[in-house]
Amino acid sequence: MKRKIVAHQVADQLFAAEAAIDRALSETARLTTMLSEGRVEAGLSATVGQAVMDRTCASITALSTGRRELVEAHEALEVVKAQIGLRAVAIGGLVKPEENAPPPSGRLTRVA
Repeated sequence: MKRKIVAHQVADQLFAAEAAIDRALSETARLTTMLSEGRVEAGLSATVGQAVMDRTCASITALSTGRRELVEAHEALEVVKAQIGLRAVAIGGLVKPEENAPPPSGRLTRVA
């Protein structure tokens, strides 16, 4: 029972870390957009603030790499779960794509 409790605690923290990095990616993307739009709105040359744009774009790349590492850690925890005898225990409630499932088809519908 102790292993199951600890596994759920680890899963909760992993989900929190995944959500945090997604929030950081979103906020950094908003900042990058704001910088670009602000420069255009202010009528400034593209050379103004290029170093800042380079850094914010680099941080998005770094965050994306970190996100990939968390996804891989998540997958590695599946192996650990099996190793400690919790293979049949479902942890988490997020929808995951089916393996080898065809990509969705059709058109997006705009909703109000």
